Amino acid sequence: ILSYRSDPKVGGQGIYIDYVARALARQGHQVDVISGPPYPEIRTELFPDGGHVNIIQLPSLDLYAQPHNGHFALRLRHLKSWTDTYEYIGHLSGKFVEPFTFMRRAAKYLKSRPGTYDVIFDNQTLAYGLLDIDKAGFATVGAIHHPITRDLKTTLDSASGWRARWLIRRWYKFLKMQKRVARRLDNIIVVSSSTRNDIETDFGVDPDRVTVVPLGIDQEIFRPRPAIERDRNLLISAASADVPLKGQRYLVEAYAKLLKTRPELKLTVIGKPRKGATTRIADQLGIRDRIRYIHDLTHDEMAEAYCAACIAVTPSLYEGFGLPAAEAMACGTPVIVTDGGSLPEVVGDAGIIVPRGNADALAQAIGTLLDDPARQAELSQAGCQRARTRYHWDRVAEHYTTVFRQAIARKC
Repeated sequence: ILSYRSDPKVGGQGIYIDYVARALARQGHQVDVISGPPYPEIRTELFPDGGHVNIIQLPSLDLYAQPHNGHFALRLRHLKSWTDTYEYIGHLSGKFVEPFTFMRRAAKYLKSRPGTYDVIFDNQTLAYGLLDIDKAGFATVGAIHHPITRDLKTTLDSASGWRARWLIRRWYKFLKMQKRVARRLDNIIVVSSSTRNDIETDFGVDPDRVTVVPLGIDQEIFRPRPAIERDRNLLISAASADVPLKGQRYLVEAYAKLLKTRPELKLTVIGKPRKGATTRIADQLGIRDRIRYIHDLTHDEMAEAYCAACIAVTPSLYEGFGLPAAEAMACGTPVIVTDGGSLPEVVGDAGIIVPRGNADALAQAIGTLLDDPARQAELSQAGCQRARTRYHWDRVAEHYTTVFRQAIARKC
């Protein structure tokens, strides 16, 4: 498995890598996670059928973690490497080059080990080096969670001024590369039918090369916990970053509206508070102190947080899948989501769906559900059932194995 950054504390990609690697190992596969920094945190125990997970670290300059944003990180030794030099110059000029440079290092590593791996599974790096790996004879499969074109559009729509829009477009320059690479892959896994349609439209990918496999949920952790009493005045939401795509500003606006008639209502956000549009709006509305942020949680602590709330809200403008909503459902927490991307597909009739980017609709849906305990109980039961039957990692791993075998057959 190739992943250019995989720390679960950085975002959902790291959580995905942990679960998918271990699910494949439970099927008896031997899995190497090849990652750039920040590195994954994966339990590497030996599984009963002989499967195991091993982590291989591919160091980079890791400029985003450096003081002064890496602007003074260049050393003479880096000039001996074209990849290191390009990573520094590209970063300094405002481009996001981590996927490109990681895949160059990964291609070099893999080409020096022919025959070592049956399948190379790329976690949405989609960089040119992946085509070099394919040409070297490896069976390759790409995972696309959603087309980043949606992030670009939403970010541009919320930007003010030509300079901000220019910087945003420059940072997203890697999208041209991702489109070209995705169109040339024979085997792609996506997490929803919505994503399949979107990459066909935005990336020009042949849908016949795409297999839909939804994400899984750790059913042992994300489950109802009767010993935890639900707070009937507590809302919960998860946001890995304060970016426009996550739609947190609309939840904050809805929360402010609800507080006018429900002063006892509380909102907890799983994530770190960051300077951005959401915090500015919370300050303007005078409710920043009413929002509680919790972060650096274990999976078990996250499940407990869902079980303590009466409603989980995912206000995103777009999601390729929407794992927090599925995890909340598995915990028996009623969910309210928007119609952004695949969210309606994920929750089905086991949740309430409102128009994206509409704080009034969100506030109305939350208020109505708060006043209807019977409906809460109905959605709790339906959500649990949907999560148990559709989103299990062992089933996901079985589907992945089928795609991997097809990729191997195409190479033979």
